Parts: sequence; C-alpha cells; structure tokens
Amino acid sequence: MIVVLSVFLDIVFFQAEDGIRDLVRSRGLGDVYKRQTPASVEVVNVSSPDVVIASASIVPAQVAQLGFTISALVKEIAVKEGDKVQAGQPLIVLDTSELEFAVMAAESAYQSASINAELQDADRVKVVNKNTGRVTYVSLPHEVQLKAESKAAQALSALDVAKANLALGTLNAPFNGAVASINVIPGELVQVDQAILTLATLNDLQIETTDLSERDIARVKIGQGVTIYIEALDVTITGKVIRISPISKTVGGDVVYPVTIKLDEQPEGLLWGMTAEVEIKTIP
Repeated sequence: MIVVLSVFLDIVFFQAEDGIRDLVRSRGLGDVYKRQTPASVEVVNVSSPDVVIASASIVPAQVAQLGFTISALVKEIAVKEGDKVQAGQPLIVLDTSELEFAVMAAESAYQSASINAELQDADRVKVVNKNTGRVTYVSLPHEVQLKAESKAAQALSALDVAKANLALGTLNAPFNGAVASINVIPGELVQVDQAILTLATLNDLQIETTDLSERDIARVKIGQGVTIYIEALDVTITGKVIRISPISKTVGGDVVYPVTIKLDEQPEGLLWGMTAEVEIKTIP
C-alpha cells in the first residue's frame, strides 16, 4: 500500500509540474520555468603530502619607489617609461638655481681663504713703510698661520656641503633596471619624499605566493624545486624556493606566508603582475 501511494504521488507531482510549465508557456513567458538543477561545486586543490600547491603572482626581484629629499620644480626628465637604465644614471633633475649659486659662493670663499693661508705660510713677511718706503721683514707668530689654515679648512667644508645639497636635486638610479612608471611632468612641484618614479628589474622577475597557508609552510624549505604554471602564457616552467617570509600576512581571514621562487629560465612575454599556480615539491 505504501509503494502504490508513493508511485501515485510521483505521478501527481510530475503531472502538476507539466501543467505549470504549459501554463507559463501559454502566456508567452517561454522557457522561464525550468526544473531546478543542482548548484555548481567549486573544486579546490588540496596539497598532497609531497607537494604544496599555492597561487602566486609575478614580481620583480628588485623594485624601488624613488623620490627627492628636497622640494623644487621639475626641470628635466631624462628618461621615459620602459627605458633600461644603469646604476648612477641621472633620471630626473630639479630646478635648483639657489643651490647652484650657493656652490659658486662657496667656491669663491674657499679660493680666497686658501690663498690667504698660503700667504701666511712663511718664515718672514715683507713689510713696507708707506711713509719712508723702508722695507723690513717680520716673523709672524705661528698662531696666525694656524688660524688662516683653519679658515681655509672651514671654507672647504662649506663648499662640500653646498655641493652635496646641489646633488640632492638630481635623482640617480640606485641599481640597474627599467623605468616602470613616472608620476611627474616638467614644471611640476615635487614634494619631499613624494614617490615620483618606480624602478624595477623587469628582466629578472620572480614568483611570490599569495595564499600559502600556515598549515603548509612548515613543509616548505629553501632550495626545494617548484613547478609553475603561468595561465596568461599557457606555459609550465620550473624554479626553486629562495626565500620564506618570516612574517605572516592575513588574506581573507587566513594566515599565509609569502614564499619567493626564483625561475630557472624567464619565459618570453612574462610581465609583472601576472598570476601563476605553483607546486612545491616537499619530498626530493
């Protein structure tokens, strides 16, 4: 009796469902009514005992946000975005007319003090009497010479300071790299410590994990081999773990540790910011 009732209820249910669908279609609503389908299930990669799987992004091996320690107008931008530069190469120059004048004044003061010190460096000094024209030689106290030399040394120090201040008006590359971005234009006023240029080693990119959990970090060691899949390029490459951050980050409520991976070979077309999936081999 229970089996017959169950079959009867199933028949009634499907007949009712067909009736509703026919009613909806008869009113011009097309296939709006559809039988409910199971919800999609997200597939999550789970690390195996000998492999740690994580998401990652491409980052430069070295990157720096550069700026000035003085405030002035931009006089010249010697590079453009994408240019490769060498360490010590001038990148941006400020208008530092006042500092240039200060160097000129300091140079003049040093030259004067230096000449005076040389004149005092003598055993005797010739003295001519203006009234009689008589010439005599007078021995100067040693203290006079020391005082003149001290003034010359002070003038030289002032000149060095003026030159150092002038050098602050030129932004030089601290390392070999490429200009990733420039955030000022000629004539713009630059503020102290304002980030105006980004320099990065775009020819030496690395991988940095973004979600490697604290549960897996204990199995990751320096030197372990890594397989990397770059989705944007559809290529698989290899590398090695070179750094494990001692400081954690919190991502979406989870505690993660960034791990840096050096590529065995950088593929063509790889760009800063691309995403990757990595598999770290925890067992040789």
